[in-house]
Amino acid sequence: MNEIPKVVFSGTLERADWAGTRIAHGDLAEEIAALKREPGKDMLAWGGATFAQSLSRLGLVDEYRLIHQPVALGEGLPLFRCLTEPLRLELVDAQTYDTGAALHVYRPAPAAS
Repeated sequence: MNEIPKVVFSGTLERADWAGTRIAHGDLAEEIAALKREPGKDMLAWGGATFAQSLSRLGLVDEYRLIHQPVALGEGLPLFRCLTEPLRLELVDAQTYDTGAALHVYRPAPAAS
């Protein structure tokens, strides 16, 4: 983790002390588009529900890897809050684990014609 490049999206943070980390202050869609143009491997978005909601709402996610845990809490933040239109997903892989957890991998479905 210390050796991979990292980007922190923040409107207030001025510097990052973690090696290999840079700060992105601009428009989220423009910043992500610029990152996608850079050479390298796939990106992983790691953050809170609000960040994930923003990425989904702007159509910036190429693949969702959702891990379902076998517990019902009765509360929490929705991952897909405030979408402007339905986000149709296509299941591309599913795995289950001895713990009862399930990993589902989805990609945005092609637009219906």
